[in-house]
Amino acid sequence: MKAPRRAKSVSVPPLPKIVKTVCDAVPESMDGEERLHFLADQVNALLDKDRTLLREHMRIYARRAMDLGASDMDAGGMGCRGRFWYRVDGEKRPYEDLGEYEYAETDILFLNLLNERQLEVLKDENSLDFSYQVPSKEKDGRPTRFRATCYYDNQHLALNMRLIKDELFPLPSLGFPRMIEKGVMFRHIRDGLTLVTGVTGSGKSATLDAIIDANNADVPAHIVIVAKPIEYMHEPKECIVRHREVGRDVPTFKSGIVQALRQDPDIVVIGEMRDPDTISSALEITDSGHKVFSTLHTISAVETIDRIVAEYPTEEQERIRNRLADVLRCVISQKLLPKVGGGRILAKEVLWMTSSARAAIKNDNTGEIYQMMWEGNKLGMTTLEQDLHRLVQQRQITMETAVDYANNKRRLKHLLG
Repeated sequence: MKAPRRAKSVSVPPLPKIVKTVCDAVPESMDGEERLHFLADQVNALLDKDRTLLREHMRIYARRAMDLGASDMDAGGMGCRGRFWYRVDGEKRPYEDLGEYEYAETDILFLNLLNERQLEVLKDENSLDFSYQVPSKEKDGRPTRFRATCYYDNQHLALNMRLIKDELFPLPSLGFPRMIEKGVMFRHIRDGLTLVTGVTGSGKSATLDAIIDANNADVPAHIVIVAKPIEYMHEPKECIVRHREVGRDVPTFKSGIVQALRQDPDIVVIGEMRDPDTISSALEITDSGHKVFSTLHTISAVETIDRIVAEYPTEEQERIRNRLADVLRCVISQKLLPKVGGGRILAKEVLWMTSSARAAIKNDNTGEIYQMMWEGNKLGMTTLEQDLHRLVQQRQITMETAVDYANNKRRLKHLLG
């Protein structure tokens, strides 16, 4: 792996004086959650000029992520030891030149990023997902967007910001078989559920945005995106594109999906199917004849199906298996691997639903699906192990990397000989 990219050290000015003023106002008797609530109220009551100074200071750290080419920034709470940490080429470490901070100082910086409604959600749930953006230095330039999560860490606030790169990958560049490319296009197939799955940082959003952009440029239609938060902002091309952020434009995923039924969409994109309500709503809108895309945090096609069914009580699982089998079109499970020579490369598993795969789901025999993918190359299917083998043969990754990332190491070792 190539050495981490290093940006030129920056000179960070002192924190605005208002930070000390707010810190000093905290009664000594206050501790824990009560202290955080007090800080939130104090920050929310600050003058606009003071809040602006704090936001401008926070942009220093966000711009450093941009300069480093970092995927993520972390700070705050005991876990970060007062430092700002950045993940560059997959490795996360602190950058000491940005200074060291007291926990209360970063608490105030993070609280200042939130509006009154978001502060209430943070108080109620001890965690908040939101979008954050840094204005472009160029006139009329697009702002740089981040997907952010603020959460409690041992009675202080921690923050993760993931950089949303303002670029789209052309769908053909992702290396999907032609049949799968056609399958995700509204022009060719106008209904059904397609799922893009993988762990955090596996490139799910990039794949989903590539699919959205390809449809947006291909045929006149209406795309509704319901996500928390909204990441890439798609400019309308051939399609109307609506961006509805959960917590800002609509209260929940379920309500966003239900409301979409009355908005005459052709394609509905659901940021994540994270609970039974969202899954049921996704199945319902797919049942109504729409083309639906969503994501899950699973590492294989078989695990994806089992995970969806397992979200429901035992007495409901047969009904969900039948509904899922009827509407599911495609599952793409992917991982980002370290590439020979530096950088990362996509490895993927693809299930295209056939009558045999539908029967396996309905009969609760999902274990049979792996072999269907293994033998389904002519239909555009592949197992992760077959794709890892391909990347080894092309000398894109090492054999050791392939084995490390394989789900079925025995099958991979058989392929590798």
